[in-house]
Amino acid sequence: MTQLTWQKSSYCAQGDSCVHVAATTETIHLTESSDPTEAILTATPAALDALLAVLKKDPHLV
Repeated sequence: MTQLTWQKSSYCAQGDSCVHVAATTETIHLTESSDPTEAILTATPAALDALLAVLKKDPHLV
């Protein structure tokens, strides 16, 4: 298994509610600071791009 290198979001303020991102050549992984090993979302770059496009179109979904 590939060792992931996590980076904290630059939009994160102080505290335990930060998004962390790690990427491989084929996947993007997202997790939250308060639960970094249990709740990991894994997606392809295309799937994450599609999700972000939908959320940008309708910010009320967030």
